[in-house]
Parts: sequence; C-alpha cells; structure tokens
Amino acid sequence: MEEFYFYTKGLTVGYHGVPLIKDIELCLKKGEIMTLIGPNGAGKTTILKSIIRQLKPLGGVACLDGSSMEKLTGKELSQKLSVVLTERVRPEMMTCKDVVATGRYPYTGKFGILSEKDWAIVQESMELVHIEELAERDFSKTSDGQKQRVMLARALCQQPDIIVLDEPTSFLDIRYKLEFLSIIQNMSRTRHLSVIMSLHELDLAGRISDKIACVHGDRVDRFGTPEEIFTDGYIPKLYGMTVGSYEERTGDLELPKVEGDPKVFVLAGNGTGTAVFRKLQRDGIPFAAGILWENDLDYPAAKALASEVVSVKAFCEMDEASLNRAKALVDQCEEVLCTVDLTEVGAQAESLRILYEYAKMKINIKKVLQTT
Repeated sequence: MEEFYFYTKGLTVGYHGVPLIKDIELCLKKGEIMTLIGPNGAGKTTILKSIIRQLKPLGGVACLDGSSMEKLTGKELSQKLSVVLTERVRPEMMTCKDVVATGRYPYTGKFGILSEKDWAIVQESMELVHIEELAERDFSKTSDGQKQRVMLARALCQQPDIIVLDEPTSFLDIRYKLEFLSIIQNMSRTRHLSVIMSLHELDLAGRISDKIACVHGDRVDRFGTPEEIFTDGYIPKLYGMTVGSYEERTGDLELPKVEGDPKVFVLAGNGTGTAVFRKLQRDGIPFAAGILWENDLDYPAAKALASEVVSVKAFCEMDEASLNRAKALVDQCEEVLCTVDLTEVGAQAESLRILYEYAKMKINIKKVLQTT
C-alpha cells in the first residue's frame, strides 16, 4: 500500500459498538479524487466521519501518508487534512474573511495570531473560490451556497494534502456546482490535492472522480474507476430503483414510460426526438419511435420512454424487417411526428423518408407533423 497516500484496511464503522459497514478497503493516490455514492442512509457520512476521527472506527485502520491516522496528533492531522461537512456552522459576529482565516489556526502559535503570510493565504483561498466580494459580509447573513464556498475556502486555507467533503454541492445551484467541482478538480491537478467526498449527483461523480466507492448494505459493494462502476444495469440495483430508469452511458434519469398501446409514432434521430419523447410522457401519451441506430443520441430516451422502439445495431443496415415493423406501428397510431431533417443523406435518413411517405399516404386517417 506504500504507493497510496491514503488507504483503509479492514475498516469497520458504526455506532455504539454496532457495525454498520464492514471491511472497507479504499485507496487513493496523491492528486486523485474519490467519491462515495449510494442511497440515502447507506452510511457514506458515517465512513467520512470515521476517516476524519469524528467517530472511532470499530475495527481496522485508516492510513494517511504511511501513518495510522489514529496515531497522528490533532495538529498533525489538521495540517494534512481539512474537512467540509454538511453540518452548518454558526459562528457569531464573524465576517466571511474571519471564518476563512480560522483555517490558518493549525499553523499559528498558542495565541492564534496570523502573520502577513497567513493573511496572504487567506486572500488567495478566497480568490480561488471567488468569494472576495463576501470578505466583510456577516457570515450568518449569507446564503447556504455562499456559506458552502466560504467553508471550502477555509478548508483550502489549511493548505491540506487531502480534503474530505460530505455532499459539498447540496446547497449549490447548477452554476456554482460546476464552479465548485472545477475548483476541486483544478486543485487536484495543479497542487496534487487528494479528495474524498460523497455526492448524490451521479453524473457529476462520473465526470470528476478517479475512483468511486459504492456503499450498499453492510459493505462497499464496488470500488473502481467510473468506467468500471457505471456498467449496464448496476446503478439501478445499487439504488434499488423500482420506477423510472437510469442510463449509465449518458447519466440521464427518466420517469416511467406511459403504459398502453402507442398513439403516436415519432420519426426521430440525431438527438432531435428526446425533447418530444419527454413531452409525450408528461402529457401521458404512449408512443413508439424509430427507426434508430442503437448508438443514436435519441436511443437511450426512446428505450426508456417509448412503448416500443424500432432499432438496429449501430451502423448496421436498416433492414426490411425493421422497416415493416415501423410501418405496422404507424398503422396503429393516430398521429406521426417527424423531428428529423429528411433531406440528410444516409441509410437512417432514407428509411425515415420511406416511413414519412408511407404515413403521408394515410393522410385521411393520420395526422403527420413536420416539426423541423
């Protein structure tokens, strides 16, 4: 394990002597990002609290830079590791700059007096997370998202080698989620900051993480790269999904399809149909779609939401059987929607033109809409 900056061996965590998650084996190199995922209540926060010594492990060890974390003094640990938890701190009569500055206390003397160098690091940390304008604002009067960024600046102010974050994006809007994680990613690349965090946003976890640990039941069920974790069908099992669907390749979540025989046939492709599929689902209208290659941008949403999808394997010819099945579905439907540009060239476009012309011949009983 010498090549890893952080690792656990046989770590068992829980409360009041009762194990919750057993034999946790995690490892992280310097500059890598590891994310814990899993359903609510699975124990992700318990693992993080045990790592940072808020909870005493029930067994096993967590090691940092070759040393058992239990043997590190409080000052040694705080100079190597910083923490951002979801629990809200409530300092009174402190500006945001004051809160950030507390991150320098592990480096000050017993009187906690900051040097000129310390204040320069405080300023740099605030600039890194773009909160300079909050410097003199009362911390208690900032929004949850602003508080989260202040706490990140405080953690960075410690100049740690590793940072632990519990659901750090929970109170951030989409802009600040991306800014926050971009800062974390940049720090891992440029300063070799190691990161351990929990996230609920699976799409973000898959994009930012070098390693992912899946917490399920009384164990870490899987540990590996995003490519190893986000395999077909695993995430719905991890979360015990009973309705809707999750597409591992795209990170898309879809609500349940509308049951019943299709009333609308959608000629789609190249990503033009997905918004239409979702609109039909919202309106409670069952539909069919095709003809799609199975690597088409529209295919994941069609597969999740359509009563039936007429498809062929990627880059294969649009065969006669698929065309005939699509025609049969057109015959069943009350309406045909076309979302694609029928002037394009290629086998898929040719099949859609044939289907479009077939639907037009039934104009007396079918309504054909050209939506492009």
